[in-house]
Amino acid sequence: MVDAERARGPVGGRGVPASARGAFTKYLVPEVVFGWGALSEAGFAARRLGARRPFVVTDEGVARAGWARELTEHLAGVGLTATGWQDMTPNPKDHEVAEGVEAYLHGGCDVIIGLGGGSVIDAAKAIAVVASNGGRILDYEGVDRVTAAIPPTVMCPTTAGTGADVSQFAVITDTARRVKATLIGRALVPDISLTDPRLLTTMPDDLAAATGLDALTHAVEAYVSRASGPLTDVHALHAVELIAGSLRRTLTHRDDTAARTAMAQASLEAGLAFTNAILGATHAMSHQVGGLLDLPHGVVNGVLLPHVIRFNARTAPDRFAAVARALGIDTTGMTASAAAEAAADAVTDLAADLGCPSGLAQLGVRLSDVETLSVTALADACLSTNPRDASQAEVADLFRAAM
Repeated sequence: MVDAERARGPVGGRGVPASARGAFTKYLVPEVVFGWGALSEAGFAARRLGARRPFVVTDEGVARAGWARELTEHLAGVGLTATGWQDMTPNPKDHEVAEGVEAYLHGGCDVIIGLGGGSVIDAAKAIAVVASNGGRILDYEGVDRVTAAIPPTVMCPTTAGTGADVSQFAVITDTARRVKATLIGRALVPDISLTDPRLLTTMPDDLAAATGLDALTHAVEAYVSRASGPLTDVHALHAVELIAGSLRRTLTHRDDTAARTAMAQASLEAGLAFTNAILGATHAMSHQVGGLLDLPHGVVNGVLLPHVIRFNARTAPDRFAAVARALGIDTTGMTASAAAEAAADAVTDLAADLGCPSGLAQLGVRLSDVETLSVTALADACLSTNPRDASQAEVADLFRAAM
């Protein structure tokens, strides 16, 4: 698990004035290219990383939308012929990663490009890990388990929510245990993140809703995390503002380029926040539900987040007042606890407006699953930076409340 104090950084030592002593943080970021038409930079980005035989990881939906073909053309424009691979499913599985590694090695490839949503980008990272470190992807579950350098990576997100294109996370389904295994470490931070808001225009509404709720959860959990800091706070709160102001509109006005751009930026900023501040109980719990039932991650987050906000606010309400304001709530005269409750209600309303189920039972979770889910959630690295400690019994109560 991630140690919260280690995540904050060591305290200043001798020779530092007492007034200046305190926690400091490391801030891990890739090179970021952002803007409409940015996909045209993919070939140059791969070239900068020394590519001769790029390996493109994508999925069928992205290919049907034409983005894989456009990427191939941009690579060809700088003299690169890509090897493509798309034999994966949502919530990438351990055996699919092994198949991707075989394809990468068989093609003699050298740079990995992920073009897709979080599942694609997580799979691309996992392929890079095993291709250079050997073994199985589950050997690297946990924090800083990847020791050898991975192949250079370029990540091009086609959804607005996961933040995987800038994060030090990868989440892979362990099919034997039916849980999501989380890998964390600086080796997983992509070399180049390339965000083109045009790529969001072909997302179906359910995917836009799910990934948007995921981005909101990233931003909220990063802001209240024990490992938060001034750099992550700025990105987290701004991401909340952008999502509150734009997510609904991307579903009701699909041709609104300003709203699409705002959501692309929100995803990016939330990713920059959570990869450095880590996350909390919502993600620790959501990973377990997704691993058990192979469900859309963002939808599960949308169900769980209001309950986790209320749980955390019982002992640490102060930071939620800023979250409430970022959500557009007038907190004048409110106590921190009241503001936190209003924030939880606002998230519930947003999720409902987006068509998110009101409870886990509607997603297929059974009360008989709660015991197992609560046990595995305690082992998830994201729980260590939750602002409130949680026992297995408390996590189980949260699952039941969310049913």
